[in-house]
Amino acid sequence: MPRLAQGLNETQVRNAKPKEKPYKLSDGRGLTLLVNPDGSKWWRLRYILDGKEKMLSVGTYPDVSLSGAREKALELRKLVVAGDDPSLRRKEAKQQLKASVRGTFKSVGEEWHAHKSKGWASETARKAREVLDDYLYPKIGPRAISELSSADVKPVLLYIHERGPRLAVKARQYVNQIVDYAIQEGLREDGKLLSLKGVLPKTERAHYAAVTKTNDLPSMLDKINGIDSHKMRVAVQTLLYTASRPGVVAGMLKSELDLQAGEWHVSAKRMKTGNDHITPLPRQLIPLLQEAIAYSGNSPFVFPGERDPMGKHLNRDSISKALRDAGLRGVTVSHGFRATFRTIARERLRIDPDVLEAQIAHAKKDEIQAAYDRAQFLEERHQIIQRWADYIDAVQSGAKVIPLRTA
Repeated sequence: MPRLAQGLNETQVRNAKPKEKPYKLSDGRGLTLLVNPDGSKWWRLRYILDGKEKMLSVGTYPDVSLSGAREKALELRKLVVAGDDPSLRRKEAKQQLKASVRGTFKSVGEEWHAHKSKGWASETARKAREVLDDYLYPKIGPRAISELSSADVKPVLLYIHERGPRLAVKARQYVNQIVDYAIQEGLREDGKLLSLKGVLPKTERAHYAAVTKTNDLPSMLDKINGIDSHKMRVAVQTLLYTASRPGVVAGMLKSELDLQAGEWHVSAKRMKTGNDHITPLPRQLIPLLQEAIAYSGNSPFVFPGERDPMGKHLNRDSISKALRDAGLRGVTVSHGFRATFRTIARERLRIDPDVLEAQIAHAKKDEIQAAYDRAQFLEERHQIIQRWADYIDAVQSGAKVIPLRTA
């Protein structure tokens, strides 16, 4: 018959000396004192649940005395008898503590953005930042990520949808990714995903609204000229004359402009393609940009933001709103000017397709072709951008423009 452990006393616990290897002193019923070579002493409880043996720390000596260790062990045994796993309870408590420190939607969103930005182009990171700062954080930023529900997010997405359907789709994507990230970090229960499919109203999967017929140009140009805000009007005219991406125009830096040479040098980090890009500027646009620069004060941006002109530039969605307010809802969006240029310049001015593609900075699928195109047809593009601006002037004046003959 095995001898039962008689239990420890305070003197034994206090006088237990370290040895070359860790050793245990048993107090009985699974409670032991682990004495380590460095002199530290740990209380540990061995228990069996569902046929599996488990070990759980009960604290360190002398922070937890012998009597204190016995009291804790008794409470843990009661949980085991009731079929509850104290190890699992402790893990959940740690997760809750972790979540209380890092667990708001905004704090997790910031971690997610920092993590994802490492592999993103700067323009992609900027777009995500705008959605977070301007739309998601103000509405659900303080919410606990562990408790965030689909019902919490739905009205936010619908609010964004009213301002831009495509923007709402991106916002939904970001929310889902942030929740996934929280689960991976142990800040939200495994499998507790959001159900946001079908939340947004169905919209036809169509091209961006854009003017692609010459007869529709005069009306659009009149409405653009009627935009009250000088900054907004020049930003729209920059889109019209250069066919650049809205986000790149909104973030235009003064340091990127060489107005004497009539060129706008955009660094690779701001381009969707990841390559440096030079955009020729027509004569008509240069004085407009000079005025915008004068109005911008000390901001590094040609089109500074209203709230933080030194740190933030114009929001691309503000350009879209200006177009809607000007009466162009359903007629064109900020991205639509690229289609206008690509279609009308090709059809009416007979511009070479490769030169058009180089101007709108479309990435080439073939690596050899992409490397060759680093020359960017710059001389040709200076010519076609000026022809495009002259064509727009002619349309506004009511002149009849005769297409050039193909070579």
